[in-house]
Amino acid sequence: MEQARKQQIVARGRVRSINVSKRKGTRKMPCEGGATVVAHRGLDTDAHAGDWHRQVSLLAWESIEKARATGLDVVEGDFAENVTTEGIDLLALPLGTRVRIGEDVLLELSQIGKVCHTKCAIYHLAGDCIFPREGIFFVALEGGAINVGDPVEVVSLGDGTCAYTPPEALAELAAATR
Repeated sequence: MEQARKQQIVARGRVRSINVSKRKGTRKMPCEGGATVVAHRGLDTDAHAGDWHRQVSLLAWESIEKARATGLDVVEGDFAENVTTEGIDLLALPLGTRVRIGEDVLLELSQIGKVCHTKCAIYHLAGDCIFPREGIFFVALEGGAINVGDPVEVVSLGDGTCAYTPPEALAELAAATR
């Protein structure tokens, strides 16, 4: 079984930080001791959990390092991502890609980037917000525990579509990038 699982992995990284907040639009704080992802809701203690297509957000540490190289004083969670990853090219993944975190959690990529309608607290505190350009969102297909250091494994590449993503969300993103 382990051999078959390894053959299915398209790309691999790791969890650098797990972050939650009680309110939307604010920086997230790292979780000591990991977190629980609830299927079709998201991280159980996060304000963004719910019945929608952006249940769990990921941002690469490499994106945060780019922001730091421009002089921003930012760390994991400052851009309101739930999971900070390391060693995996998140921006190369198409919609519908399935990612496993740890042993149990299975996510499906439902949105790449987001439209920032207002300058949130993160923008005002950091001077920029890379998340609308470099953050990605997932629906939690299978829940379970996640911890810092867990593997983040791309188990299947998507075809550029996700049944969970509302058409109006895709239209809004397309209009914003024109």
